[in-house]
Amino acid sequence: MTAIRRGRRADAAHTPIQQLPWHQPQLTLEPSRILSDDQIEAIHRQSMKVLEDIGMDVLLPEARDILQKAGARVSGERVRIGRDIIDEALKTPPSEFTFHARNPAHNVQIGGKWITFAPVGGPPNCSDLDRGRRPGTLEDAGNFVKLSQFFNTVHTAGGASVDALDVHASVRHLHITANKMRYSDKVPFIYSTGRARLFDGLEIIRIARGVSQEQLLREPSAYTVINTNSPLKLDTPMAMGIIEMARLNQVCVVTPFTLAGAMAPVTIIGALVEQNAEALAGLALSQLTNPGAPFVYGGFTSNVDMKSGAPAFGTPEYMKACIIGGQLARRYKLPYRTSNTNAANSVDAQAAYESVFSLWGAIMGGGNVIQHAAGWMEGGLVASYEKFALDIDLLQMVQEYLKPMIVDDDAMAFSAIQEVGPGGHFFGAQHTLERYSTAFYQPLISDWRNFPSWQAAGSPTAEKKANALWKQALAEYSEPYMDPAIAEEIVAFVARRVEEGGEKTDF
Repeated sequence: MTAIRRGRRADAAHTPIQQLPWHQPQLTLEPSRILSDDQIEAIHRQSMKVLEDIGMDVLLPEARDILQKAGARVSGERVRIGRDIIDEALKTPPSEFTFHARNPAHNVQIGGKWITFAPVGGPPNCSDLDRGRRPGTLEDAGNFVKLSQFFNTVHTAGGASVDALDVHASVRHLHITANKMRYSDKVPFIYSTGRARLFDGLEIIRIARGVSQEQLLREPSAYTVINTNSPLKLDTPMAMGIIEMARLNQVCVVTPFTLAGAMAPVTIIGALVEQNAEALAGLALSQLTNPGAPFVYGGFTSNVDMKSGAPAFGTPEYMKACIIGGQLARRYKLPYRTSNTNAANSVDAQAAYESVFSLWGAIMGGGNVIQHAAGWMEGGLVASYEKFALDIDLLQMVQEYLKPMIVDDDAMAFSAIQEVGPGGHFFGAQHTLERYSTAFYQPLISDWRNFPSWQAAGSPTAEKKANALWKQALAEYSEPYMDPAIAEEIVAFVARRVEEGGEKTDF
């Protein structure tokens, strides 16, 4: 894939977007450490004590049965899980695996030092400068999939980057997933908020890949995110999602939503103990169902605003939790999921600096799957078109930062220093002329012109440039090829499932 994506139509008014080529980055630095190994072990031991002495409420009888057969103590809905069960569960999940896209060129590696950027997922609302803040629609959901496909620094098709509230909840998942597979050939997310939704999503993905059920079972081709009901509860659809994704050998990302001071203790370390206990309980259920099923340890610990109770993101506490969460995941040799978040209500300086803090904590924490990497606003209530474009520039900068440095004779440039000599300049040196067009990262949003040049160009702000960028990206977007017979099969499957009622929601 070239560095310039050429779409369906050319626009003489501007040059096509020049972005970085498709590339999955790796963490080339040592991940950060805040706590000592002894302190990490103390959190582990306390998490085990929580699971053994307090336990989790598990609402799905099937899940309680699986855990009880392994030796967990069950009393009503309360399940107390011994550390021996956790120790056995930690022996089987892969520390690294391949996640298969319908286009093999867009397969990604999960785990190790690999980094996967996924777009915003889940908000009910979206916003842009032209139409303001509004409920999401199926068209908006499709647009975010197209943007995720177009920009090479995004590695997944995402979930519903914004929910399609103009489609009934019983069949919404069918239309969103079908559009996702039509508009993107990157690795997809599926819903696990109901058994029919999960199975429908997997079948659409299987059809889109053109593979048998047996091949799908061998090759993880979809992922879902399981949020525990913090504190210490696993509800029926989430427990079902863990079990069925494990049975089908698909990727399960268990992420406790532990907000310190609200759904978790007010101390960050206490919140991390709770996060760790809940994630490990999910791991046990996954591995007891199918030892070796791909599993990702998720962390989403932050704090609340103690004046209002609202979630806060991009805080120093969030950064610390990201990094310590990574230490825990590495202790267990599990891939690690974290997020790029902010609590800003507009695409402003707060949105920018909170995102930079969040993303840096996620990267230096050793995050392998970074959710909400582009487009997240208002603590997850809004998917913003402009924020998506701004985040793409930020992700590309991180990607460039992580590229390994080359130290050889050519890079050390003795000949150029010799040519210029004392008191000269390097603009006209042969070494510069051979490299000037590719020597430095060229931003999509940042404006490096001096003030008179910037003013003469109309004084464009980052938000306005972002507005133009996402519109240009949609104009240049080109739908990835899908075999017409496969496309027809997906349409027929969706039509049949819509006729059958999809996932029953009206009781």
